[in-house]
Amino acid sequence: MFSKLLFVCLFNCMIMTYTLNASENAMNFNKETKGLVRKMLVYKNPSWVSKIITNESKEFYFVSPKSMFDFYFDSEKWSAANIKDKNQIKELVVTNYANLRPIDAKKAYYVYGANKISSAGDDLPAFELYSQAQKFAKENNGKRILKFNEITKGLIELLNGDI
Repeated sequence: MFSKLLFVCLFNCMIMTYTLNASENAMNFNKETKGLVRKMLVYKNPSWVSKIITNESKEFYFVSPKSMFDFYFDSEKWSAANIKDKNQIKELVVTNYANLRPIDAKKAYYVYGANKISSAGDDLPAFELYSQAQKFAKENNGKRILKFNEITKGLIELLNGDI
């Protein structure tokens, strides 16, 4: 009896922890929410949605991880956000392409070179687990799996066709 009670308590604690983490990163967009960079409606492609949360708890949405990185590397281009440097960014969130759950962008795995594109064009679908990214890459002709710190401004410019 005690072991069942212990199990139930531990299980409830795990659920509470997941719920708290998920609500912190929740993608709270609606049908009017437009991406900051490309001004497209984000709800139309929920598997690609990303967002940035500032230290002042302002949220800015993006139609894809690539668009989020556009902003991350050149935030001064979008003066409406009033972000002068990366230290003003509290959190980066991307949608896990595998299950549409919000995840920490800095812990995600990104697939480069796949044949799936976002509304922003060639992009970097994000995954929580390396195994998810690996499976997606295999099924969709992905060339490389990258971590957050491996993504450069140059790569984003290449994906945008600026190079």
